[in-house]
Amino acid sequence: MLLFITAIVAGFALLVWGAERFVTGAAAIARNLGVSSMLIGLTIVGFGTSAPEILVSSMAALQGNPGLAIGNALGSNIANIGLILGITALIAPLNVNSEALKREYPMLLAVCLVATVLMLDGELGVMDGTILLACLIVLLYGVTVISFKNRNVDPLSTEFDAEIPTSLSTAKAVWLFVLGLTLLLVSSKILVWGAVGIAAAFGISDLIIGLTIVALGTSLPELAASVVSALKKEHDIAIGNVLGSNMYNLLAVLPMPGIIAPGLFAPEVMARDMPVMIGFTLILFVVGYGFRGPGRINRLEGFVLLLAFIAYQVMLFIQRGS
Repeated sequence: MLLFITAIVAGFALLVWGAERFVTGAAAIARNLGVSSMLIGLTIVGFGTSAPEILVSSMAALQGNPGLAIGNALGSNIANIGLILGITALIAPLNVNSEALKREYPMLLAVCLVATVLMLDGELGVMDGTILLACLIVLLYGVTVISFKNRNVDPLSTEFDAEIPTSLSTAKAVWLFVLGLTLLLVSSKILVWGAVGIAAAFGISDLIIGLTIVALGTSLPELAASVVSALKKEHDIAIGNVLGSNMYNLLAVLPMPGIIAPGLFAPEVMARDMPVMIGFTLILFVVGYGFRGPGRINRLEGFVLLLAFIAYQVMLFIQRGS
């Protein structure tokens, strides 16, 4: 048991450290190649912060634990909104000024709808995974168009300019990228091994482990990035991290078990977890969009999000055998 716990702790630590190197290296390479800060922030950085979920879900599916992979994707989205934005808003209320982000809210809702429709039959297959990946390509195209239209006028562009490294040489950036990717691969394998071991020891389903321990751990990069951004008053980045990560989780993480280990999944996913994820997404849309001006997530709303997330975790603990 101690070995499994050590593997989880070590896996999380390496996962977070590797993800940071991976994102820094990828962003610096793109900057050195002349890619705009806005495009880097909306694509490479957003995709990079979801790299832990992608690698963990792929590894879980390869090892025959698709429930853990599905739980990781949905649980990370719930944690991103309830835990990460909840804590971040408690520390520093968030104002949304970016028009680019306002376009991402309905995009995220649309992605949730597509994923829900594909999974209504209780099965996640190769075709479902392929459709989600195709939607990812469409999303990347849409985000690219948004970035070019808003790169000179959107406040998000200024915030990205301040965050993306400018002093790294291409050689060092490539080294960080390769190092980060290697650590992500190794740490994800260690983490999945430890998580599956814990699940077997306590008789807990892979799905619950994915929704709780694994989802929380793989969301640590987003938590760190959002809190730091909020403290720097880069509110648009703090919220953008969550919006981008949630879309990538559904379009790049969720397809992995469908493509690698297609088959039926636990009915609790559609009866319990998918509705909770959609509910959190709708709450974020209502409080963060700003229908009559700039959106804002204040401390009270952050507290409600955090409280709802804790209630969901308690419910999972009670139903931990499912």
